[in-house]
Amino acid sequence: MAVGRSQTLAALDVGTTKVCCFIARADANNSIRVIGIGHQLSRGLRAGAVVDMEATEESIRAAVDAAERMAGETIREVHVSISGGRPHSHTVGVEVAVDGYEIGDSDLRRVLRQGQTEELQGDREVLHSLPVGFTIDGAAGVRDPRGMFGSRLGVDIHVVTVNTGRKRNLALCVERGHLTIASTTVAPYASGLATLVDDELRLGATVVDMGGGTTTIAVFKDGEMIFTDAIAIGGGHVTNDLAHGLGTSAVHAERIKTLYGNVLPSPADDRDLIEVPMIGDGEGDPTRQVRRSGLLGIIRPRIEETLEFVRGRLDAAGIGKRAGRRLVLTGGASQLAGLHELAARVLDKQIRLGRPLRIDGLPEATGGPAFSTGAGLLKLALREPPVAVKDLGDLRVDGGSFGRVGRWLKANL
Repeated sequence: MAVGRSQTLAALDVGTTKVCCFIARADANNSIRVIGIGHQLSRGLRAGAVVDMEATEESIRAAVDAAERMAGETIREVHVSISGGRPHSHTVGVEVAVDGYEIGDSDLRRVLRQGQTEELQGDREVLHSLPVGFTIDGAAGVRDPRGMFGSRLGVDIHVVTVNTGRKRNLALCVERGHLTIASTTVAPYASGLATLVDDELRLGATVVDMGGGTTTIAVFKDGEMIFTDAIAIGGGHVTNDLAHGLGTSAVHAERIKTLYGNVLPSPADDRDLIEVPMIGDGEGDPTRQVRRSGLLGIIRPRIEETLEFVRGRLDAAGIGKRAGRRLVLTGGASQLAGLHELAARVLDKQIRLGRPLRIDGLPEATGGPAFSTGAGLLKLALREPPVAVKDLGDLRVDGGSFGRVGRWLKANL
């Protein structure tokens, strides 16, 4: 949504391992400057789903409070990401007869609404409904069909649904902090808008957001997301594997992973020794020495499993080739040494690390891949809907703001 004057925006990225809140100002040119940042360890979530509402609410409150104090103002409305909820992505193609007349807004409403009623299940709700292509009498590539003539008007709509209960549990935790949810967005959609350059959005690219509890996927083509999925494996699983394999605490395992973790072997792996504190030992007690090659034997299988899952999901959806050869890795777990090279081998794509682009005011500590989703939520809040639907006031199709269509579905199904 474009703005005509400066306004304040707030993004809330609620992940399995961290909660991050960005407060930003957007000017009349949609230039975004972050003025407040708050991030806290996330508690009460597992694989992106709320398992302890009180702990989740406390984490959200702490992150929002820190961002408000830094920004010097109070927020009432936030744009929220969701990484759990078992997202399901499918494209619906529908056609309606227009009898050779000039196509107008009423025809556009009719074909979009027909597409939005397809394949909706009782325990799921629509999070995104994105027109990804119009046709007139079978001719594809139409950007805005209004004013054109034909006998049949078609549209392909990318519909993303999530589990209703999981989405509502997260929403309740946010609302208990006296906040109103402006939109809810699947995390990789936001991450893609933050990290992809214009050519990647247009020509096609895949974004793999590797978080602490989940790895989420989004495929973009012609400026829109055309596929998304989630895998319940993330960087936290690597940490747990290390903790079990080395007999150390999760805190020490995370530190060891960050400092010494790698997924590619090197000649020095059998010579380099790493000090590993034992569980239950107090400060100053003896530690155990482990060869770096031992870390590789624990970390690499889990990362390979994750990447193979990503490849399998893309292949099953028939979307891998359509997205082109570009793949952007982002999220906190994407920073593991050697991951890019291994991903290039497993996924057979050109890999790069994705960081937030075109966002002012982000210090180095919060400008890395771990904060892509929060930055993308800010960009999504200002994003124009597709040309063909931007003037249809009762159909909001971008940024997860789909409440009006949801109410229409309930009233008409």
